[in-house]
Amino acid sequence: MLGLNKKDMTLLIVVAILTLLAPFILNPFPVDSGMAQFNAGYPDLMQRFVIFGILAIGFNILFGLTGYLSFGHAAFLGVGSYAAVWMFKLLSYNVVPAILFSVILAGLFSVLIGYVSLRRSGIYFSILTLAFAQMSFALAYSVLSNPKFNLTNGETGLQVYADDPQILHRDGLPDVPHLFGWAMRDNFLELKLGGWEFTFNNGYYLCAAILLVVFYLSIRLFRSPFGLMLRAVKSNQQRLNYTGLNPKPYTLAAFIISGMYAGLAGGLLASMDPLAGAERMQWTASGEIVLMTILGGAGTLIGPVLGAGFIKYFENIFSKINDNVLHQWFSFMPDGMEDFLVFIVHPFVGKGWHLTLGILFMLVVTFLPGGLVEGGQRLGRLVRSRGKKPEDPKDPEHHPKETPHVAE
Repeated sequence: MLGLNKKDMTLLIVVAILTLLAPFILNPFPVDSGMAQFNAGYPDLMQRFVIFGILAIGFNILFGLTGYLSFGHAAFLGVGSYAAVWMFKLLSYNVVPAILFSVILAGLFSVLIGYVSLRRSGIYFSILTLAFAQMSFALAYSVLSNPKFNLTNGETGLQVYADDPQILHRDGLPDVPHLFGWAMRDNFLELKLGGWEFTFNNGYYLCAAILLVVFYLSIRLFRSPFGLMLRAVKSNQQRLNYTGLNPKPYTLAAFIISGMYAGLAGGLLASMDPLAGAERMQWTASGEIVLMTILGGAGTLIGPVLGAGFIKYFENIFSKINDNVLHQWFSFMPDGMEDFLVFIVHPFVGKGWHLTLGILFMLVVTFLPGGLVEGGQRLGRLVRSRGKKPEDPKDPEHHPKETPHVAE
């Protein structure tokens, strides 16, 4: 079905179910319970899960298949965001032209950066992409914010104003990003079941639908002859050269596809919140993309999506745990013990969530080099092995049947 084998089709169906049922899955605790702060089923966060999942899938096409580690992918994310906001300013708030222009412009930008950077490999390639990303950040932050040709609005960020042309805008359409009249920020259903509340948002399901499409395309790419060629580049590029094949067109194509994925993610970020800032192009943003992919499992299909969700969950949930929350958790203990535990836990939550994430990342890299996907595979093998009945030596079925001797 859809050109996929049984295993890949099953994976696509699982991702579709998890994505479509995310409002239920990410809200396991009742709203009025003490654990409700760990719920992640609200629209803004779910949109980030999906958008950064798209970004990590695209990065994995380059890094996971070819082994080329780029530290400049945030540049394409920022270019996509700026392109989308300019479409909102010039045409209308419809997200379709904004998203398409984001992908096209990011693709053209990646041709330029990829053509130069891919002349080198290894650490030199990584440094070149990092340099290009920082140059892009500097351009967006200062150079292109010159009042004479203000393209980025500098540190304030590019946004839509009432006096912008918006030549395709029509009366009756919302003054926010929309899909043919369906506002991205609106909820089409709010469901209450007992103590639980579930929100179904237009913007999230648009992003989810796009995620499923690009995830399907990544599966087809991984299983294609083109994907096999990229694996050959990662395995041994020197031997590939000896065969007479030139790997540069393949690596450049992978770089461009990966950049277009990043531009798509940037366009979706702007479509959910019509604001583009230079901070999306910083080197720290590029490093976060690398962390997502490695944490989830570089070279795997679903790993980058898991890694993106994991990091965004920590960033948005654990960062909100402050001392007041910790005191509520340990309030059943004597005062001295309560204060001591708050003192111990405080550095790992709230503003210190990076410390917890760093420790978890080190543990994953040390004990699970294949990322969260490898951890899931090990857990699955353990469950299957415990589910099997031990062999009974007295059971005749476990003894090989004797083969009668045949006279020559």
